[in-house]
Order: sequence, then C-alpha cells, then structure tokens
Amino acid sequence: MTQYDYIVIGAGSAGCVVANRMTQNSETTVLLLEAGNPDTKPEIQIPLESPNVPGSEVDWGYFSEPEPYLNNRKIFCPRGKVLGGSSSINSMIYIRGNHHDYDHWQELGNPGWSYQDVLPYFQKSENQQRGANAYHGVDGELSVTDLESTVVSQRFVEAAVAIGYNHNSDFNGIQQEGAGLYQLTVKDGKRHSAAAAFLVPILKRPNLTTRTGALVIRLLFEGIRIVGVEYMHSGILHQAKVNKEVILSAGAFDSPKLLMLSGIGDAEHLQAMGIPVVVDLPGVGQNLQDHFLVPVAHQLTAALHPAITNPVAHEVIAAFHPAMTSNGNAEAGLFLHTESNLDAAPDLQFFFGPMLWISPGKALSGLGFTVTVSLTHPQNIGSVSLRSPDPKDPPIIRMNFLQSQSDMQKVLEGVNIMRKLFQTSAFDQFRGEEIGPGAEVTSDEALFDYIREVCITGYHPVGTCKMGTDPMAVVDPELRVRGVTGLRVVDASIMPNLVGGNTNAPTIMIGEKGADLIKAAQGVSQQVASSLAN
Repeated sequence: MTQYDYIVIGAGSAGCVVANRMTQNSETTVLLLEAGNPDTKPEIQIPLESPNVPGSEVDWGYFSEPEPYLNNRKIFCPRGKVLGGSSSINSMIYIRGNHHDYDHWQELGNPGWSYQDVLPYFQKSENQQRGANAYHGVDGELSVTDLESTVVSQRFVEAAVAIGYNHNSDFNGIQQEGAGLYQLTVKDGKRHSAAAAFLVPILKRPNLTTRTGALVIRLLFEGIRIVGVEYMHSGILHQAKVNKEVILSAGAFDSPKLLMLSGIGDAEHLQAMGIPVVVDLPGVGQNLQDHFLVPVAHQLTAALHPAITNPVAHEVIAAFHPAMTSNGNAEAGLFLHTESNLDAAPDLQFFFGPMLWISPGKALSGLGFTVTVSLTHPQNIGSVSLRSPDPKDPPIIRMNFLQSQSDMQKVLEGVNIMRKLFQTSAFDQFRGEEIGPGAEVTSDEALFDYIREVCITGYHPVGTCKMGTDPMAVVDPELRVRGVTGLRVVDASIMPNLVGGNTNAPTIMIGEKGADLIKAAQGVSQQVASSLAN
C-alpha cells in the first residue's frame, strides 16, 4: 500500500493551494484526491459562460431541504465537482471581506487570524494587475484583473455616487464601502481558477500524485490517530496511508459530511446513522452560514448595443468587442451601511450586471440589467447532517435564510435603495420596464412576498467546521481537528463567521495560512525529534 507524507482531500480553492505549497519541498510527498474530473469543460474557461456552469456535470448539484422562511422552497446549492472546486464554477469576483471580519475572528479566540495577520497571505497569492502596494501583491500565482465593463455598469457606479455614495476604486484596499467595478480572477481572457493558478503548473512535480474521480469514503484510524483514507476510484475501493497528516479541504458541505461518515461528530446523530463514534464533536455540521441574494431587474431599452448586453450570445459579443467575453455576470458593486455606525463593516453588498434574470440562477430572454441585494452578515444559521451512512448520498442542508426579521427589513431597504438608484438620470437612456419586483409591487408586504419567492443562495457556504476554542468549535486556531491527531480542516468550513463579501479569495488565503501552519508544526516535530536523538 502506497504511503504519502500528506493526503489532501479536495482540489478546490484551498486544496490546490495546500498541494502546491506542501510539494515545494521536493522531499515531501502529497496525494491530492478530487471526486470530480479535470476542468476540461470548455464553458469553465469562458468567464461569460459562468451562469451556465452550475447545474452541469461539474457541479455536485446539491439542494437544501424545504426552507421554512422561503415558502418551503428547496434552494439550489451548487458546489464545484471538478479540479478547482467552486473556483471553477463561480463568478470570479475577487473580494476579501472587511478588515473587521478577521479582527473579530481573533477576538473570538483565534490568535493569528487578525486582518494584519492574514493580509500577507492575501498578498502572497496575488498577481495584481494594478501593481503592488500596501494591500496588494504581484508575485503570486492568482491573476487579479480589471474588467472592461459595459456602459450600463459604469452608469451603475455613476448613479450610486449621484445618490450619495462614495466612489471606491478598490474594495480590497483601505476601505470597503462605496461603489465601483469589481476585479476578477481572470488571466488572458480565461477563468483563473485555483486549479489553473496553483495546480496545473505543478502537476508534473514528482512528489505530487493527483487523482481525479476519487470519492473519499472514510478516514482510517489507529486509536484516535488518522493513518490514511479509503476512497473509491473507477469502481474499485482503495486505501492510502499517510505518514504525517490528512488535510480535509472538501468544503462547507462535504468536509463535515466526511468527518461524520468517519465517526467524528455529534454522537447522537452518528449513532442514529449506525456509525461508530470515534470523537463526540457536536459542532461538526453546525454553524452553516451563507449569503443570500434578492434581484431587482429591468428590461433594457434599445439604446445600448445588444452585443454587449446579452451574455448568452458570446459569439456576437466577441465579434463586436472581444474583451467582453472575459467578463463574468457581475461587473459593478456597492457596499454600504444602513445603520449609523460607520466604524463597523458595511451591512449590504450589491452585484450589478448587464443580464436579465429574476428566477433563481437562470437568465431570461431579452436585454436587461439586474442588481442583487446581499446582506454581508446575515443572521441565518443552518446545518449540514447525514442523510444516510452511504457516502454517495448528498448531505441534508438547511440554510434557514430569512429566519431573522431584521434581515428581512435590511433586504427590503436594499431593494428600495436600488429602485431609487435606477430612477436616477444615469439610467434614463437604458431603463425599461421593471420586471422584478415589478412596478405594481409597492407595499412592504408585497415586497416581502417577492423576496421570499426569489431569494437564493449567494454561493458562499462557510462555518460548518468552525475554528475556535468554545465547545462547538471543530478545529483549533491551527486548524487541527479536536480530539484526534494527524487531521486538519483547511477550507471555508473553518470560518467562525461569514466574511462581508465573496468567499473565494478568503478560502485561498486559508489555504495559504493552513499550509504554513502545517509546515511550522512539522518543523517543531523535527526539532523535537532531533533533540531526543541527541
């Protein structure tokens, strides 16, 4: 049976980074296991096609349980099942979150995770098109670029300034609030996923073994020490042994799922599933947090050339303006405060793009523009649990979106702000009929009904293996799973709280910091071993 120094489970945003950093030492052997296949689907690489990738064969295609606060609708919860993970199916927006988010992580009992602590890891990964400064780096593998926006997206920024918000040219700089254009993880007009940035360039390293189509079934123990993994590949059950550590980077749904399948989780739940309890860790699968989105959409008049407003017809766009094919489905954004405490992080984020949609995740025919309202720190807390002890069964996901009345009120305020914004003179040339919520929807109750009907995930699930020192923490601040040895979780599931913004860049940062924590621990153990030998 083949042995490796480290086994990384999941080749997503964090897993690709960990595999890259750990194999920089040519004497360190790493096995990277990914349940999905290589990222050869053409649509993955075309940024403009990003709305069409979720729901395809490179997506796990998860759904939540009927959501009690959303008229019992099941919410589509896409997660990448492919090299690059969800960075291969997302909207490519590069946002780090707010400075306050990371300082709060440290205040919760996680030393080393303040903003000043994590900023160097953001910079380490980054190849910033605009150059290096106090907030950005240029020596990293991940390409962060400006987009060539459509006129209507530029008008969104103008309109936001017209109604009193600041212009912000860098949401990841000194401050987050204000209106501006998003930067994307795009390189040479193509999606720059974690796989493209961190994995593809190192696939030929002799000390890295990458296996796709490999579904990990369970972790292997000797007592409370992890000694390997069992996985299914091409219909055959395999085992791989580990000399040092297993790093679980399967994401906010599948990392807790694998822990529970392996006997790490709430004892009562595991016993109900017929799974022997290795460690009673009640926090596994709890604390699920995610952003949600509510759209405000208008038809577009014929005043703007259709070739740069219809993301479906990318061939036409390419012919008219080739640069537009490298844009995603959101071009402009706005962060703002609805409350008087301007020293806190903004509580609303908006995503604006030149496409028309109000039904969950699907573009409508015709020309238009849409903005989605998102709370940066919603109060909804959900969970992930096992449906059965069969590893092939999807987990039970409960989001609990809009369980908080204060969240509902903030969303309503965000919708009203956008309706006001679209009535400014900046949109006079382009503004057609409002199709969502619709001009006839005016009362608060009617708007609440609309919000419940169209609210969807923001594709940012986190928190289900949260970091901390309290009884519900799953990993410690070094990302080691409590109660066992030789096992860490390094992905978005370790976030104790949701960051105020998109989660791909923070997850890559977690991969960078996690790799350094692993290396540091190995250095300590080598030092101890050396002193004992003497």
